[in-house]
Amino acid sequence: MTYEEILCDANTLYKAYTASIKGSKWKETTQKFALNYLRYIFELQDDLRNQTLQNGKKAEFTLHERGRVRPITSIKIKDRIVRHALCDDVLLPEARKRIIYDNCASIKGRGIAQQRKRFDIHLHKYYQEYGNDGWILFGDFSKFYDNILHETAKRELSRLVDDDAFITWLLNLIFDEFKVDVSHWSDEAYENRNALLFNKLEHRKTPRELLTGERWMDKSVSIGDQLSQVIGIYYPYRIDNYVKYVRGQKYYGRYSDDWYIMNPSKEALTDMLAEIQKIAAEYGIHINDKKTKIVKIGGAFKFLQVKYTLGPNGKIRKLAASSRITAMRTKLKKLAVKVANGEREYACAEDMFRSWMGSFYKLMTRQQRTGMIALYESLYHKKITIQNQKMTIEEG
Repeated sequence: MTYEEILCDANTLYKAYTASIKGSKWKETTQKFALNYLRYIFELQDDLRNQTLQNGKKAEFTLHERGRVRPITSIKIKDRIVRHALCDDVLLPEARKRIIYDNCASIKGRGIAQQRKRFDIHLHKYYQEYGNDGWILFGDFSKFYDNILHETAKRELSRLVDDDAFITWLLNLIFDEFKVDVSHWSDEAYENRNALLFNKLEHRKTPRELLTGERWMDKSVSIGDQLSQVIGIYYPYRIDNYVKYVRGQKYYGRYSDDWYIMNPSKEALTDMLAEIQKIAAEYGIHINDKKTKIVKIGGAFKFLQVKYTLGPNGKIRKLAASSRITAMRTKLKKLAVKVANGEREYACAEDMFRSWMGSFYKLMTRQQRTGMIALYESLYHKKITIQNQKMTIEEG
């Protein structure tokens, strides 16, 4: 089958529809769409075949996550269906063939738990080879998604499908929706737009009357968009390949915009960082100087919200970052209010709590676990028991 046939297949679109409404079945818009989903799917099928598809309206809001405020763009269900079909059935399968194993973000069967596991494995293997001496380069990309260059991203994604004409048309349509109105920028700022560090959150504070649509920037993608997730995995692939294959670094991994390299030589890490910065500049990627640092492997350090200590005997001690626990407690309290007001279903709170506890239970102290469970029980009037590593939640 051609890529066009895959995307225009009703079964593909139906599968994409079921994926696009996960986690939002409680919404009124989703429930209304579900009443006539077959008609909408066949309409999408016709629009794709005739290449008459157009982007729907979008909504912008902010999300507080992991102590950060993130600018989120919400799109219509029809648009989400197309994104899921394109990414899940075309781009992601091709991207998986080309990315390194230790790149785990947004990939089914991997994810953040797998990335943490790989980090543990790398620490163990490093210790077996070099002992407790050496260094870790922790890297971070500043405003990664805000500074994705559209033409570069389209070029790299198109290569995954051998520049297929139908996929190129669809990518052009989607990236057109990502464009940012920068009518208020000076001529100098606009000329240097690809080199400037763009901050979408700050840009949203711009008064609406200044955004006249006279000047647009082909840069930045929407956080949370399905296509953006594929971009996050694949866009910096040249950096991954440089470190892993050109420099032969066994102890390297990347989770979206966070990455690390373990090496016994601080000078080698410094040299690699300089080369990474050159590649990053070609792709409009900005290295975060404040968060990018080289630390002793025998000291204490943090990766993906977990604090690590590698002892002189090779034992790894891990604890959840206190900021993650505080953030989860705050989230549970806010969600409890929404559940009480009927704005959210209780099942959303329980699913979130189970998922979070599954990730952090073993990383918390006994006191932290007891406190978190007690908070949940008091907020939602439940009784929690944990036996044989299985959590049971009952009416309190």
